[in-house]
Formats: sequence, C-alpha cells, structure tokens
Amino acid sequence: MAFNHLPAGVHDALAPLSVTPVTHSVPMAKNHRSDRSPADAASRPSPGTVLHRLASGPSRSARITHTEHLPPRTGRHAVWPDRIRTEVVAAAQAAGIDHPWAHQALAAEHALDGDSVIVATGTASGKSLAYLVPVLSALLDGSEAANGRGSTTLYLAPTKALAADQSRSVKELSQPLGSAVRPAVYDGDTPFEEREWIRQYANYVLTNPDMLHRGILPSHPRWSSFLKSLKYVVIDECHTYRGVFGSHVAQVLRRLRRLCARYGASPVFLLASATAAEPSVAARRLTGLPVVEVADDASPRGELVFALWEPPLTELHGERGAPVRRTATAETADLLTDLTVQGVRSVAFVRSRRGAELISVIAQERLAEIDRSLPRRVAAYRGGYLPEERRALERALHSGELLGLAATTALELGVDVSGLDAVLIAGYPGTRASLWQQAGRAGRSGQGALAVLVARDDPLDTFLVHHPEALFDQPVESTVLDPDNPYVLAPHLCAAAAEIPLTDADLELFGPACAELLPQLEAAKLLRRRTRAWHWTRRERAADLTDIRGAGGTPVQVVEAGTGRLLGTVDAGAAHSTVHEGAVHLHQGRTYLVRSLDLKDSVALVEQADPPYSTVARDTTSISVLDTDIEVPWGAGRLCYGSVEVTNQVVSFLRRRVITGEVLGESKLDLPPRTLRTRAVWWTVTEDQLDEARINPEILGGSLHAAEHASIGMLPLFATCDRWDIGGVSVPLHPDTLLPTVFVYDGHPGGAGFAERAFHTARDWLAATREAIAACECDAGCPSCVQSPKCGNGNEPLHKRGAVRLLTALLRGAPREPGAGQAPGADGAPGPEQAPGAEEPPEGGQAPVPERRPAPGGKPRPQSAPGSVGVRAAGPAEAVPQDPPAP
Repeated sequence: MAFNHLPAGVHDALAPLSVTPVTHSVPMAKNHRSDRSPADAASRPSPGTVLHRLASGPSRSARITHTEHLPPRTGRHAVWPDRIRTEVVAAAQAAGIDHPWAHQALAAEHALDGDSVIVATGTASGKSLAYLVPVLSALLDGSEAANGRGSTTLYLAPTKALAADQSRSVKELSQPLGSAVRPAVYDGDTPFEEREWIRQYANYVLTNPDMLHRGILPSHPRWSSFLKSLKYVVIDECHTYRGVFGSHVAQVLRRLRRLCARYGASPVFLLASATAAEPSVAARRLTGLPVVEVADDASPRGELVFALWEPPLTELHGERGAPVRRTATAETADLLTDLTVQGVRSVAFVRSRRGAELISVIAQERLAEIDRSLPRRVAAYRGGYLPEERRALERALHSGELLGLAATTALELGVDVSGLDAVLIAGYPGTRASLWQQAGRAGRSGQGALAVLVARDDPLDTFLVHHPEALFDQPVESTVLDPDNPYVLAPHLCAAAAEIPLTDADLELFGPACAELLPQLEAAKLLRRRTRAWHWTRRERAADLTDIRGAGGTPVQVVEAGTGRLLGTVDAGAAHSTVHEGAVHLHQGRTYLVRSLDLKDSVALVEQADPPYSTVARDTTSISVLDTDIEVPWGAGRLCYGSVEVTNQVVSFLRRRVITGEVLGESKLDLPPRTLRTRAVWWTVTEDQLDEARINPEILGGSLHAAEHASIGMLPLFATCDRWDIGGVSVPLHPDTLLPTVFVYDGHPGGAGFAERAFHTARDWLAATREAIAACECDAGCPSCVQSPKCGNGNEPLHKRGAVRLLTALLRGAPREPGAGQAPGADGAPGPEQAPGAEEPPEGGQAPVPERRPAPGGKPRPQSAPGSVGVRAAGPAEAVPQDPPAP
C-alpha cells in the first residue's frame, strides 16, 4: 500500500496530537494470518489491557465515560438432522465443525421441512453454516438428476464484498463434495465471458438485489433452467433491508417469486439477520411469506469490553464562538495508530467515504513518524473503489498484510474478518443493530475483544456516551419498511409487466395498492391493458425506471482530468453536495479538486491537488404541506403527520481548515433546485404556549431552529434511520399552518417510515431532545446539543435556552391516550406497517402514482402552496432551512 502524505499544513496541525509508542507492544511479523495459532491467541493482551494502554497515553485527554463488560458465554451443541447428507456432515467436520450449535440444527430442520426461516442470532454465531448445510445437501441431491442441476440456490447479499466473502466460504466448505456444488458470483464485476456459464451450469449463484433487479429478472428466459430448479433463496444480513431500500427489495423478491411460480418452482427463503426486534415480522414483511423465527443464540462468546469514548474539548471555537471538541475522525485515527503500533489487529468503522479516507491517511502519517515500514499496514476500504482495488484490499485483510483498516459499512455486513482484536466505531452508526453488528466483527473463535465507540460532537452521540443505558439496556430496533409506498410499487409493477404481462391473479402478490396504481400507469402510457393482462409499452427497459438503493439517476463518474482515468463513482443524488465545482474529493488517500461537474453527462473532472482545507456544501430549503393525514392536539398546539413537498438547492460551499474546522471562506454555486415529495411529522405552537415559555419574537426563530436541530439529531434513537436520512425545516410563521412550525421529513420520495415512527414516539423523542439540550454544559449552544454539521443556514439563529423552554411547554400538553405520540403498538397505537405511502406524482420521469386523497379530518393543500424559503436572518414569516438529508 503506497503511503500518501496529508494535505499541506495538516502535519503541523496534528503536532500536539502525536502518538507516543507503547513500549510493550506486540512484535509484528511481516505477514499476519487470520488463522492464528492458539499460542499466538494466548499471547494477545486482554481487551482490558489494550483499553488501558489506549487511555493512559501521555497525549490522551479524552475520557472514557462508561465501560461495559459483557461476560463470556458457553455454547450449546446439538446434532444435524438425519436428513442431511452424510457427505455434507463430513465436509463440515473436515472444516473443524464436529457438532452444530443448537440454533444451527434447528434452522436446518425448518429448511428441510420446507419452512421459510430467519436465523436472528448474534455476530459470529454461525448463521452462514445454519443455511449452508441444508443448501449443500439439496445441491448434492440435485447433482444426481439427469441434467446434473436438479436443485439450485440463489444467495442475496447487500454488498459485493459480502457476496465475494461468502463465495470463498462456500468453496472451502464444499471442496470435499467435488463438482456437485458449483458456486459463482454474478454481479456487475463478473466478466461477460463467464456469465453464460453461470446461467447454464452454476447451481449456487451469489449476487445482490441490484443485479437481481436489473440483470437477472429482466432476462429470466436465459435463466429459465436455473429458476425452474430453484429450491432455496438465501437472504443474508436481511436487517439491512430497511427504509426505501428495503421496500424496493421486498418488491424485487415478489417479482422473483412470481417468475419462479411461472417456471413451476416455489423456493424456500432462508434469512440471516443480526439480533433484531420481531425478526419474523420483518422477514414476513420483506418476503411476503410466513417465516419461522430462530433467535435463541446457542453459540459461545468471548469477553467483550465495550468502552464509550468522548474526545476532549479543544481551545478552538466554531460557529458563533461555540466550544469545539476534537473530531471523532482525528481521535479514531490516533486510536487506530496506537492499536497498529501495539500489533492489535483492528478495523475502524466510519460513517462516510471521506471519513474512511481521512482516518487512514492520518494514521499513515502518524505511523511514518514511528517506523517507515508501518504505513503500508493501514488502508481505507469503501464503496466507489474499482473492483480490482476492493479485491486487493480484501485479500490483504485476510492474509494479515493489513493490521488496521478504516472502513465504511461495506465491511460491516458479515464479511469474515476473523482474527480481529479490536473495533473502533467513529460515531454512533445510527441504530443499535448496526452498533452491535460492527462491534461483533472482532473477537471471533470465542476470543476476547475490545470495542470503542468514539463520540462525534453532536446531540445524539453526546447523549449516548452519558446515558449508556440507552445502548446497553435497550433492545435493538424494529426494521421499518413499506413495500406499499407507491413510489416504490409503481416502477416494480412496470418491471413485472415487462417480464411477464400482469394478470389479476398477480395483484394479490404485490399488495392492495395495485388496484389504484394500475389505472394511473395506463393513463401515463407505461402499461396497456390487453384482454386480461397489462403489458409494458415502452422500448426502454422497465427495470431502469428506479434505482432500488434510492440514489436516483445515473452515478456520476469521477475522472482525473489530465489522464482520463476513472477514479470511482458518486451517487447522482449526492453529486450536488460532494463533487460540485471547487469541492475537495479524497480517493485512496490522495486529494483532488473538482474542476467541473457535468450533470448532463454525469461526469466530474478532478485534478490532484494539496489544498489545506476541506469543503462543505450549503443549501436552502423550502417546504409546503400537501395534506395532513393525522392531527393530534398537544395542548394548544398540534402534532401532525402527512405529505409535504420539499425544495432544496445547493447554493454555496465553505472551505474549512482540515482538522481545526476553521472557516476560510465561502464560494457561491449555481446548481439547479431539486424537489422531493415525501412524508413528514411536524408540530406547531400557539401564542399562549410561546408566552408560557417566555419566547419573544426576537428569539422565536432561534428557539425553533435549535429545537429542530436537536430533534433531528435524536431521532435515530427512536427510528431505524440515520441523521442523514432525514431533513428538517423550522418556520416562525408557516403559510400552511399559520403558526410557528417545526418539520422533520423523510429524505426519500414517498417516505421511508421514519417520520411516521417519529409521530408515534413523539413524546419520548421530544422529551429526550429536551434533556439532551438541557444537559449540555455549553452556554449558548454547540455541536453537542443544537448546532448541526449540515445546517444550510450556518447555524444561525440558534437560542439554546429558548429551545429548552419551548419544548418544556410543548411536552406539558402531550396527551397520554393511545395513538398520540406513543410508540407503535403501545395501547393500540398504530405501528409503522400501517403507514400509508405518499401518492403524489414523482419527479424526474419516474412512474407516476395516484393523487393523494386527504385522510378523514385531513386538510388538503393545493400543490402550488408556497413554502417558506430560508434566509440568513429569519424574520416572522421566514423559514430557517436546516439539515437536509444526504441524497
């Protein structure tokens, strides 16, 4: 791995943060292997010892706010069902697995009985083996058929990295079975010359939902022999299929089931998930089938030491003079450096691609000061890399060539990184499910492990490191998805009709919303009714109507201007804010400046540079209420849920000095606005409530703005979302409500279930928001309470104390009766599965959906109702735009 220096000026900025080498570090061989010997394992320092070394370095001024010790657990064995082929049992024994854990044997029994089953147990509990053993047994049976392929299996993974990793595992386990098992990865990286062989001869095909949607289902005649023999569909890491992405995958699976039925197959679905709330309910929602649940984890577990780490305050001051903590990025980079010096194999999980790059570069810089041979032992891993780059990094991680890796969630999901000793988590990953999934990457084979959550300077992270019970005493979240969202369903009906004409018999499979959608699709001349079926009418591919990951549009290619070399890609929706002209772009540790962005051709031209700053986009947002589905009195105010139209435009970008965050300047941009029709929760307050809270007109805008920032930061604790999945706007006088109003909306067309979840948990959500603001030690507001890293208005105006008083007055009127801001399912309150999807026509050429009719008691709004566009200083009728979701 080539070493790349930090941008100019960063070295000096990091000087006070230098890492002191640990004198009793573990000697490092030139090539560490993941399959360590017992002697090597025994020589490893305990997780507690490693944590003590991290915390006691002379340059450390951070504090560990809490340490949780999860004790080891012994395993419970069982025996494989007698219907499993003896050759498969022998292959498992040859791999060192003499007896299965009890949950593995139970899941295999259900699979053999023809029951769809979800295995929802902890990380490293052997979920893969639970479905692999019955699958391999069926493939071995099928190999004895006349055509040699009497049974096939389709494996779906959310990432290419996981599919590639599972392919290696299947080949290793099935090696004693010879040619009876023929696994093959079929994704965008598969060479075209191999694809025909896979279609005709492979009996275990590993792919992802994207390839199933765009490549396999539209070409089903070429896959006919595979589909007619399809016995099992494995859906790995199924808890990741949530929100809009999960809703799309649910419809893709329904299309798969429909085609299999036409070819005479009825596959059994085998799902694997990290521990989740109500896994069978989520699996049924995803597949449309009844699913049996296996959730009693019988595997052993080593000791896990889990520390909550709060970076120290610095002498720097941010916007409006607020105190600034050291960034989680810089803190994690130093911890990764320390762990590498100690010989502790580690992965640092980072929320953003840029963060992963920056952590690896900082760690390389610090390691170079200690030993010039060490920087090559640390690297970054993220989406957007070219296939050959990803594969090289995966091989280096498995071989032990790499000691430290700064990775995005591309490595979170089940990729076998056995032999890891520690996991660093740079910022709360958005859900408790993801937190435990990442922490579980270390400590395989029953060994002890260390996990450290490094808090970012924001309301949620600060709240969590001081309220550990919110992490360690609460169950993981329920998965939220809505397959009936018309923005999701409409393009999949078109795709299904293009595959095989739709009939009345198919409508039950796709859900009750079909009856209303099909006439709209006919009116748009996308489908045509002929005799008893609906047919796709266009020449273009119906599967191209939608991007199932919600990115929207063709990815923007990042091209080096001087050489024409393709560096990677950026999602179309993120291009405005990340690769605009003048943006700083990181790739493989090297820094580039964006010279131009061509939205028409989806190309960003970049050139290598060494600027001493990073860039952050600024935008404006307006919002209009289209209709109100539910409206509940909260004292004199109102809590509402319904459909809105959001207009967002990136208007400028800031240049910030790397590490310190100091603003060096602002440059204007001329980019087109983008419109989003989605779902939102909003609350209003009256003049009497403002008087009660002692909120005068001078501080009204700042109080609303501060409450909005903090509430967006806290929502991921109550809904399975990320802060970047949602957006918000606060308005001292909104033209649709005629009252001071705060909106929080889903950042996806048609909604993703997050705002609806916020509505039903509003009392707990806003109470935690109030507590987070009030407990912060700052005087006037800081990133730990009310300032937002993505505020389109420069975090102005903000009034911290006004926000606390305003939320206190609002919560005083919060009702206690069912359905009024309670958690889904509490006292009969409706849950997220009852959420209606937005039904407004989509923008940008997507398949249309029917116009929404207001719910009983709802208040329809004309589509041309004006929103309030934010400005720098909010007046009585001006909005304060803030926190647009990341596209």
